[in-house]
Amino acid sequence: MDLALLDDRLAAHGEPRFRAGQVWEWTARGAGGYDEMTNLPAALRETLAAEVPFSTLTLEREAHARDGTVKALFRTHDGRPVEAVLMRYTGPPQSRAKRARPVVGRRSLCLSSQSGCPLTCTFCATGTMKFGRNLTAAEILDQALHFRRVERVDHAVFMGMGEPMMNLEAVLAACERLPDLGITHRRTAISTVGWIPGIDRLAASPMPIRLALSLHAADDALRSEIMPVNDRYPLADVLAACRRFHEAKRRLVFVEYVMLAGVNDRYEQALALAEVLDPKVFKVNLIPYNPTGMYQGSSRTAIDAFRAVLEEHGLRATVRLTRGRDIDAACGQLAAKA
Repeated sequence: MDLALLDDRLAAHGEPRFRAGQVWEWTARGAGGYDEMTNLPAALRETLAAEVPFSTLTLEREAHARDGTVKALFRTHDGRPVEAVLMRYTGPPQSRAKRARPVVGRRSLCLSSQSGCPLTCTFCATGTMKFGRNLTAAEILDQALHFRRVERVDHAVFMGMGEPMMNLEAVLAACERLPDLGITHRRTAISTVGWIPGIDRLAASPMPIRLALSLHAADDALRSEIMPVNDRYPLADVLAACRRFHEAKRRLVFVEYVMLAGVNDRYEQALALAEVLDPKVFKVNLIPYNPTGMYQGSSRTAIDAFRAVLEEHGLRATVRLTRGRDIDAACGQLAAKA
């Protein structure tokens, strides 16, 4: 919902200022349209339906994975593709006495900040797309609202289409509203390839949002091959920015490391990664790669061995549970297909 347009139309019709709050409260709670907002006059509901689109995005299609993951493809008003993902995780094992109750775990959203991406990371399907434009705060928020109308949500990560730090003003504006949907700032993360101005600005933000760094190599030569942005922001400078973030926020920086067979998964590369990361600042998430054509994913044996090296050197490391592989919703595959 374009909240600025909402304010404008309410003012134009002489409505009191609290009306905007009423509309937003219903919307954030998952209302499906103005007709459900029963504390608004019927005539006003009709007016808003005619003058303020309930969403800035149009759903084109959804794909549902066997593991419960849902990937949605939207179109903006000017026809730009936007993708977002809902990932469902079951709760912890229950005692026999409680098994009759439904098991509800984390409901995490992967949100896009741009249509396409101007960066050309070679492992990422979005990087092969033509860059469209930055998304507005309303277009970012409407991705989350789409899934909120389906069920409650409690986590979000900006790891969908685009580089969030290149559109940080709109991303942070959307983040200010996410707690109303049930997603607190401490359960929100922004993933970046290492866009240093954005990292520093996020460190200065009062919101305690998490930072995730898309790293994928511990030396500049290989990282530039995988992620050309490294030529602009070399690894040492990026890690220094992450340390500044940690000093400002006192929160761990999550390192995202996509495991590419024969490219970045060797023993000596694990050692190099352990040498450049301070265990007091960084935690590593190893991501099994869902092949997009140029690379193959590392075997589970290679991933486990890589993780063991990191842990032997004092780094906390986890292997991310891959979601939505059968519907191309896994890491590196957010790319609209006509």
